[in-house]
Amino acid sequence: MTARYPALRLRRTRASGWSRRLHAETVLTPADLIWPMFIAQGQGVEEPIAALPGVSRWSVDGIVARGREARDLGIPCVALFPNTPAHLRSDDGAEAQNPDNLMCRAIRALKDAAPEIGVLTDVALDPYTTHGHDGLVDDAGYVINDATADALVRQALTQAEAGADIIAPSDMMDGRIGMIRDALEAGGHHNVQIMSYAAKYASAFYGPFRAAVGSRGLLKGDKKTYQMDSANAEEALREVALDLAEGADSVMVKPGLPYLDIVASVKQRFEVPVFAYQVSGEYAMIEAAVAAGAGDRDALVLETLMAFKRAGCSGVLTYHAAHAARLLGA
Repeated sequence: MTARYPALRLRRTRASGWSRRLHAETVLTPADLIWPMFIAQGQGVEEPIAALPGVSRWSVDGIVARGREARDLGIPCVALFPNTPAHLRSDDGAEAQNPDNLMCRAIRALKDAAPEIGVLTDVALDPYTTHGHDGLVDDAGYVINDATADALVRQALTQAEAGADIIAPSDMMDGRIGMIRDALEAGGHHNVQIMSYAAKYASAFYGPFRAAVGSRGLLKGDKKTYQMDSANAEEALREVALDLAEGADSVMVKPGLPYLDIVASVKQRFEVPVFAYQVSGEYAMIEAAVAAGAGDRDALVLETLMAFKRAGCSGVLTYHAAHAARLLGA
């Protein structure tokens, strides 16, 4: 039984800044952030992405500079996504397995220049295919699960051999986590982590990302036969359970803010590291609000990131990572 007003005044602990800091239940630091970066072909290249104001594609030398920046800001990990040139895309996405592709060159350069930074790599075929799907498709346009999983294993091994620290399959194929884990173990990559996109929803918030990796306009149909239905929550728990049983070290929920209920449920049920991706559409909405004078960027960024932590996230992938880290370090 608790005291009643006026013996109990909950506002007492909010009356001063020092007290608010002392009683804070959730803490956000730069160590909670993962910075997604887009890789472009060439040297000395910076290509601003119109759909993501303030975000650019960078050639490998620029990625290295951003990696050093992340290290200096206290951001522990970066996530890489390539914009594969059109002439290297194919129906089967074979460029994903090329040990000298954009992704692998960026991995090696980052690990040489800033070995203290963790490198998370996306495993899916959509940046490499001419049809924009995450896997191989049959004549009817349906993404074939088992053949795709075989291709993803080869892609994951290629990235691990280049020096990736965390393999992050974002494809949503059944069974691929166990297959990738077995292949990593057999290849001697015992300490390479798997962060599974375990609950990735077929979302309307991905549009700017597809422009950033060059797959917008290529996608034939949609991804609803493999990404999750936004109406489903219990199914997400089944997906997470399967991926953990197959060897995932951590799991991801994507998108972020619209799915905080899923984050909280996963954390409560499994008590494992849960990450969320504050996706491109979420970033773009914050920037649009700022541009319209409808909100303050600093306040919006920190409040949304705190919401992820409060829901149970161990960390957040966000395009605002560098900006947030500067604010938190000030």
